[in-house]
Amino acid sequence: MSLPGSSFSGGPLPRIVGFSANLQRPSKTRALVEAVAEATGTRLRADIRLFDVVDAGTGLGAAWSRDQLSLPARRILEAIENADALIVGTPVYKGAYTGLFKHLFDFVDPAALVGKPVVLSATGGGARHALVVEHSLRPLFGFFSAQTIPTSVYGSDADFAEGVLVDAGVRARVADAADQLATLLGAWAKPAASFDAAPAAAFAAPSR
Repeated sequence: MSLPGSSFSGGPLPRIVGFSANLQRPSKTRALVEAVAEATGTRLRADIRLFDVVDAGTGLGAAWSRDQLSLPARRILEAIENADALIVGTPVYKGAYTGLFKHLFDFVDPAALVGKPVVLSATGGGARHALVVEHSLRPLFGFFSAQTIPTSVYGSDADFAEGVLVDAGVRARVADAADQLATLLGAWAKPAASFDAAPAAAFAAPSR
């Protein structure tokens, strides 16, 4: 599943890939990643594409090595490696990111993300899971020597209404993260971003 970002003439646009570890669609995690992507698209000329774990298909979990990945999973992996920046999100299960989220990043070339900006986000049932972003996601991308954005974004069930992020505090953090990502990518033009998102069904009431 992809989400094209703004389309502009001129030189090549920075490539931003959003990757959400939700195991079904629609989901709050996808909505959170998409919120950051849309906010970034209003601040930055970029080609923005979104993927979910479900886009990788069942072949992801069955793969023991990179060459065993299914074609859909391999395409997501290559998009992540070739991106100029990432927006990642995961539901919190048992105090950590999902197993398939980590499984996919286990296949990422250790040198592929060096110095690349990464926005970190997560969703959970309540506030007690919020530190997963700092205790699990940030160390993971520290291993890759990625440049994680200072402002992370965490949303709990109460922060969404019918699949839409409504909490003012979380939306403010989304805006801060988008500002910081745009700054790092070095462009502050404000284009009229056009988003041709996932099918309409993707925006129905989600499960985490």
